[in-house]
Parts: sequence; structure tokens; C-alpha cells
Amino acid sequence: MAGHSHAKNIMHRKGKSDAARSKVFSKLAREITVAAKLGVPDPAFNSRLRLAVTNARALSMPRDNIERAIKKASGSEGENYEEIRYEGYGPGGVALIVEALTDNRNRTASNVRSTFSKNGGALGETNSVAFMFDRVGEIAYPASAGSADKVMEAAIEAGADDVESDEDGHWIYTSFEAMTEAAAALEKALGEPESVKAIWKPQNNIPVDAERGATLMKLIGTLEEDDDVQNVYANFEMSDEDMQKLAS
Repeated sequence: MAGHSHAKNIMHRKGKSDAARSKVFSKLAREITVAAKLGVPDPAFNSRLRLAVTNARALSMPRDNIERAIKKASGSEGENYEEIRYEGYGPGGVALIVEALTDNRNRTASNVRSTFSKNGGALGETNSVAFMFDRVGEIAYPASAGSADKVMEAAIEAGADDVESDEDGHWIYTSFEAMTEAAAALEKALGEPESVKAIWKPQNNIPVDAERGATLMKLIGTLEEDDDVQNVYANFEMSDEDMQKLAS
């Protein structure tokens, strides 16, 4: 296992403004409802629901919202959401995976395709880029959880595969199958994590300059603004200098 600095190219995943919080809560609620529908509506006996609730609490989602989302799963008026994965390429040949939960497949597909085409990208077929990513578990902790060495030691004890640490926090990676068990072990050592989720982790990153990066960030940001889109993953990296240009 080799600990290394968390990539600086995840600015689109950080710094959610208060204005975007209601949208984040809406997406969390949708995941909770779907998880509750797919299993029993009790986090103690439904691992996917337990993870969804843990992630919602980590983002300070009110308890009433969480309980309402769970109850919605058993209501006859609740929407029937479908899980869909879209894949394609963005500016500079960057590969993207888009995960969606939707009650209208045609609407979501049209929106995603339009967003790709308007921002220098192209939507591909299923599995057209997934082979460039690994399906793994990601367990996130704030920097306050401990030093990089402390987190690394706990991760090794929990059977994790890799750790990335920087001034913003710690990201511990496991195999998809070992995610839940590792998260439970880490909670005993480091406390409750900020999030526990299955992600698509790039095997290799493509260098992107500031110009293409600006278009790429717009593409990712627009996708994330879509109510049906839950997660966006991309295999790119940018220099600190170019990242500063985009941030300014």
C-alpha cells in the first residue's frame, strides 16, 4: 500500500455552496428512497440504506428529511427510480462515467447527451470507458481524524488497498466487496467517516491544460446540476498552476 496526496483535480467535488445544499439533500433523499425500496426499510438490515443514511448524516441532512425519504419508499405515491450509467468522453479525450437515478429514462438520456455535446464531449455506449476505471469502495475522513500515518495504520488493519491524504482529509480505498466490513473496522479506530460509497476510480489520469480544463469543469458541473445525476467520475489531472487559473 502506498499513501499519496489526494488529487487536486476534484475541485468539482468540493466546496458545495449553501445554495446547492438543497439539491444535494434531494439527491441524498433519492438514494435513500431507492435503497429502502430495494431492501427492508431499516438501516440495521439493509447495508445500502445504512450507507445512504450515513452519508446523509455526514452532510448534516436533517433527521426528518432522512425519515421522510425512507417512508416514501413504502408509499404508493412514490416514484419508481431506475439506476442508469452513462459513459462518454469530454474535452481532451477525458473519459467520464455518469451515474443517474431517474423516473424518466428518456428525459435523463436526452439531458445527458445534450450536456456532453454542448461542452466539447460525446456520449458513448455502455462499457465504452468503464474498462478504464476500477469499481472500488471509498471511505472518506476529515483531516481531523488523525495524521496520515495514523490513518494509514488503521487502513492497513482494516484490510484497505490504498490511502490518499492531504490537507483536506483522507480517502481510504478498498475492494468493492470489502467496503462495508472495512468501514466498520475503521469506524472503531477513527470514528464515523464522512462518507462510505462505491466509486469508479480511474486506473490512469489524462493531463489536461487550463483551457480544456475550463470546458471540462463546465461539462462536469452542468452534469452534476442535473437532478437525475447522482455522481460524475472523470480520469483527468491538472497542474496546480492551471487549477489556480480556473479558481481565480
